[in-house]
Amino acid sequence: MDTLLKTHNKLQFLHPIHGFADKVSTFTSSKPQTLEPKYSKKTHIKLNKDFCLKASSSALLELVPETKKENLEFDLPLYDPSKGIVVDLVIVGGGPAGLAVAQQVSAAGLSVCSIDPSPKLIWPNNYGVWVDEFEAMDLLDCLDTTWSGAMVYINENSTKDLDRPYGRVNRKQLKSKMMQKCISNGVKFHQAKVVKVIHEEYKSLVMCNDGVTLQASVVLDATGFSRCLVEYDKPYNPGYQVAYGILAEVEEHPFDVNKMVFMDWRDSHLDSNKELQDRNKKIPTFLYAMPFSSKRIFLEETSLVARPGLNMKDIQERMAARLNHLGIKVKSIEEDEYCVIPMGGPLPVLPQRVVGIGGTAGMVHPSTGYMVARTLAAAPIVARAIVEYLGSDRGVLGNELSARVWKDLWPIERRRQREFFCFGMDILLKLDLDSTRSFFDAFFNLEPRYWHGFLSSRLFLPELLLFGLSLFSHASNPIRLEIMAKGTLPLVNMVNNLLQDKE
Repeated sequence: MDTLLKTHNKLQFLHPIHGFADKVSTFTSSKPQTLEPKYSKKTHIKLNKDFCLKASSSALLELVPETKKENLEFDLPLYDPSKGIVVDLVIVGGGPAGLAVAQQVSAAGLSVCSIDPSPKLIWPNNYGVWVDEFEAMDLLDCLDTTWSGAMVYINENSTKDLDRPYGRVNRKQLKSKMMQKCISNGVKFHQAKVVKVIHEEYKSLVMCNDGVTLQASVVLDATGFSRCLVEYDKPYNPGYQVAYGILAEVEEHPFDVNKMVFMDWRDSHLDSNKELQDRNKKIPTFLYAMPFSSKRIFLEETSLVARPGLNMKDIQERMAARLNHLGIKVKSIEEDEYCVIPMGGPLPVLPQRVVGIGGTAGMVHPSTGYMVARTLAAAPIVARAIVEYLGSDRGVLGNELSARVWKDLWPIERRRQREFFCFGMDILLKLDLDSTRSFFDAFFNLEPRYWHGFLSSRLFLPELLLFGLSLFSHASNPIRLEIMAKGTLPLVNMVNNLLQDKE
């Protein structure tokens, strides 16, 4: 799934009003830190050929590799602070969302500067996407592997064969493609961290940790989950998707190389460990796997959503037990990753002077943790709005310009859609293993247009209500009763929020 945040395994789940330094850009802040994220740790470790992960986290913890960062070979056109010009758009953060907006705004002839502490660093994320999502954005050349479909293991006796192609994003190719277009369009780059933004009536001053101050007509926060530039005014209490993954060479694995494993909810690997089994029954985890060959595979144990987030050591223990049970012997590890994705929670203040996109703008799917395709699809909306309102007549500036861009990014139909997704998350938070299995058994029995649309954020409120009714009709009687019992309060909250949200 989308891997949005890489961290070490000493996680602290706090709930501040402002967040934390993320994988793209670190900000100094007097606010408490939610997490202490770092780049994904990558290496290539050779193990004894007879080594087999046992049902303990100790074997996995011993494999923590050295940090390895890979950079693109680009000569970047740098921002020249001596000129003192007012840049049309300053983008803070050089992830997929930031570069996509930079590419499209600069193509319209506006001046753009991208600020990032490591602008040439290849993103450490393992992004998985449905192929049709990238095909719609003409990004098929940025997938390095595709599978004809996906498998879901509900339990030991029930599986779902999903007829929807899936792909892994080639991080290097995607960033190279975006960077090349940005450079050819005249985008300038500044290697630094933003520490403060001061707004004047028609421009903003973006202050960096190297002492440079840029002047900008519009500032776009594309830093993921830092939440230091974009402001929030409501308590932040999201659910958390937490996962541990490895890209490994193995002696063998039991999965079909033509299908990726979207979810494996089986728990027979925990039969010999009652303590782990009991924890998994309360807050279940599943295996997500991308087999590249019979001996090379990406394996990730994932807690879909929990509040507070599941302990990383717990997830590692479950993964080790699963691999041992499946007979997967790890010969070497190319990279590992610790992932934390805040899900749900409030939207930022709408509108506000700094424009946001991606995680900092609340765009993570609250029920699934997906974001990359949704964010890349939203980039043209933000770019078109900036180009339109910051056009040649310069008739719209300052707060009015930002308000119009925010309105285009979060129109009421998108806000209503997100409210329904948060309702879905609130139900998932309350389900144990058996109920989670029953839920997804019904979910993947729906017409493809429903589950496709839900996972890809293509359904809006009228369709989502039909989706909900269809899901309820496909569910077993026990899960219907559980949804009614545990979903009543979230439903009331959703309806109340929908009634209060005006155009």
